[in-house]
Amino acid sequence: MQRENRDSSDFSDSEPQPEPGPTHRILALDVGKKRIGLAVSDPLGITAQGLPTLERIRIRDDLNRLKKLIQEWSVGMLLVGRPLHMSGSESRQSLYTAEFAQRLSEYAGRPVVYWDERLTSVEAERILRASGASLEEKKNAVDRLSAVLLLESYLESRRITAASEDSTDG
Repeated sequence: MQRENRDSSDFSDSEPQPEPGPTHRILALDVGKKRIGLAVSDPLGITAQGLPTLERIRIRDDLNRLKKLIQEWSVGMLLVGRPLHMSGSESRQSLYTAEFAQRLSEYAGRPVVYWDERLTSVEAERILRASGASLEEKKNAVDRLSAVLLLESYLESRRITAASEDSTDG
């Protein structure tokens, strides 16, 4: 599964992606119309931890609750899942997500990176099905697990890129 790193100002691959500071966490968001799945990295950007799913109310309330969470967890960067069609083209949801993420970025004063989230929900549902979770447990966990998978994918990509750069430097 190929992932894309894109910042909020442009969807071109030539833009450098923002890096969180050494003690700042990354907050991953799997944005939906009814819920937002959330996961946060540790301060060193090694592990991903799921957070309680945010039940959507109104955009203003959602932004306020997310800003509070960003401050509470010392978040330095937002990682937002980009729901593309399997062909890679933009979906209606990806446009809505980009608009929401841009508003959150401006409101919270944090940079945003978009990350291809194709198949994260499918993988989350597969994991939950294999775990024997009940229908209610699956409903409550799928958004959070999708955000965890999104963040893990991003963190792994960073590790691979860093290792590749280290091997070419030596």
